[in-house]
Amino acid sequence: MKNRSKYGQFSRVSERNRPKIKILIDGTPFEALAGDTVLTALMLAGRNLRKFEFGLGSRGGFCLMGACQDCWVKMENGGSLRACTSYVEEGLSLITNNEES
Repeated sequence: MKNRSKYGQFSRVSERNRPKIKILIDGTPFEALAGDTVLTALMLAGRNLRKFEFGLGSRGGFCLMGACQDCWVKMENGGSLRACTSYVEEGLSLITNNEES
């Protein structure tokens, strides 16, 4: 897989004792922690939100506080959610539409 960091784009430095939540990102299992936002889980997993619609490259969170609307991500069930203001839930399955997955 191209451009995927073993350690992700974020690194957890504290609060490591929260309950683990199992989610899927593009069909790949990932363990987030209770209280993580979807964006946090994606960045910890070394993922982007989706491919850039108007050129090469991928999109990530922009404002990180729910104001810009740039972090919408698709769910496998057909819905979508705003990654920076939505929390992970057990069984959540995300589709980032990355070719390298």
